[in-house]
Amino acid sequence: MPAEINPDLFKSIPDLLEQTAAKFADRPAFHNLGRTLSYAQLERLTCEFAAFLQGLPGMAQGDRVAIMAPNLLQYPVALFGILRAGMIVVNVNPLYTARELEHQLQDAGAKAIVIIENFASVLQGVLDKTPVKHVITTQVGDLLPWPKRWLLNFVIKKVKKMVPAWHIEGAIDFGSALVRGARAPLMPVQVTGEDIAFLQYTGGTTGVSKGAMLTHRNILANVEQTGVWISASFQEGAEIAIAPLPLYHIFCLTSTLSFMKWGSLIVLITNPRDLPALVKELRQWKFSVMTGVNTLFNGLLNTPGFDQLDFSTLKVVVGGGAAVQKTVAERWQQVTGSYIMEAYGLTETSPGVCANPLATPWNGQIGLPIPSTDVSIRDELFTELPVWRGEGDIEQHTGEICIRGPQVMKGYWNNPAETAKVMQDGWLKTGDVGHLDSQGGFTITDRKKDMILVSGFNVYPNEIESVIATHPGVLECGAVGVPDEKTGETVKVVIVRKDPNLTKEDIIAHCRSQLTGYKIPRQITFRDELPKSPIGKILRRDLRDVTKN
Repeated sequence: MPAEINPDLFKSIPDLLEQTAAKFADRPAFHNLGRTLSYAQLERLTCEFAAFLQGLPGMAQGDRVAIMAPNLLQYPVALFGILRAGMIVVNVNPLYTARELEHQLQDAGAKAIVIIENFASVLQGVLDKTPVKHVITTQVGDLLPWPKRWLLNFVIKKVKKMVPAWHIEGAIDFGSALVRGARAPLMPVQVTGEDIAFLQYTGGTTGVSKGAMLTHRNILANVEQTGVWISASFQEGAEIAIAPLPLYHIFCLTSTLSFMKWGSLIVLITNPRDLPALVKELRQWKFSVMTGVNTLFNGLLNTPGFDQLDFSTLKVVVGGGAAVQKTVAERWQQVTGSYIMEAYGLTETSPGVCANPLATPWNGQIGLPIPSTDVSIRDELFTELPVWRGEGDIEQHTGEICIRGPQVMKGYWNNPAETAKVMQDGWLKTGDVGHLDSQGGFTITDRKKDMILVSGFNVYPNEIESVIATHPGVLECGAVGVPDEKTGETVKVVIVRKDPNLTKEDIIAHCRSQLTGYKIPRQITFRDELPKSPIGKILRRDLRDVTKN
């Protein structure tokens, strides 16, 4: 395996798309809800969407365009269209509450948004508080053939009533946008590797999410790095990749680009929580690669019919986002005959950093650095710590994991203070704590930050605390992550009441109005006081030991 890759193999992500589409024009590119787009069709539709964006009043190269949708064919069309117009993609979790959505759109300075109608009512409530001037709405079936498109959209809206009433003056539907774009020329733009491709938001220790500036070169470097690692047995134009993780998540986003480079077919899963439907979809494909998180793997293993699938073509299964549990990894290997390759990365690193070699049994490690990546263990003074050789006090070898490589972000958007906290001498300080062994393998032992990892999503205690503290019945509170069999970790809060009649149900209802579902506390404990240091700082480590009442 080469120690170095060429991060400048492609000039930009649109260059990657255009070269791939020319090479694999008639090959299938994306499949979703019964329809398949070829690479040639994908190239044409993205060209139309890019031309449409360029024609919108006030839009120019470098402007930010948000996408708020689940995995649908519209997602890659919009994403590549934005990039081909020379603009910047702002990926938005469609489950965001109004408060979370408002902050991200404001912070990014987004001028336009592509949003699925199911969540348009949330946008409507905050639109006048954001810089968004253009709203493009889409329905689930918009890129499906007639009459399936009409039927699916009708059922979702009228029968299942999954689209709350909304009204946004001047909103343009996705189909009309493509029609308008098809009538307009795509104006060429000069995009370099150093230009920002994505503002990928990640939570902050202050409770305010930050936009990691990921350049075209950052992402393309990681495509090359991960491609070298996972694709030893790949054949061009022949692989089928299952993408159940959301495209707005950096893990799925970059892995999808990696699979595209090989001319693979990517099967987008719109609702991975419907595990019986996912198993039914998997039954249709002789798939060779799949990405996922521990909770998804565990859920599939416990879904009837999964163990009856044909795994004969399965080559690579990548687990990321959160640690894969040993019991899940071992059972997965027994059922499918394939190992889960555990990998490690961060939003700030596009995301890949380390991975275990293919066909490696579970070992509790995050593996070895991928090509062109330096990983170092450093102490509080930023001094590199020695390798752990199995002798002496392991704490003397344990420190913060720091990363250097072409995939490391440019910094946080409009936030030099936070950037300075994590960047030092070209290294990214991850906040994760671990050690390096004599075989070159890295192990994470703890997190320096107080981040809670719920099903691969970052949850930050300060955000939870700031929301709960706004409840009039709360005097003070502390949030912490505790182990959970299903989600890896879950949120626990300890609360000191101001109102003696305050209940757990009151807290949950309050959180539901302001927090995405995975951030809502699953454990709530009331106490007369919180454990604190002599200077009054809440001792989070002690919150885990506060028993339920």
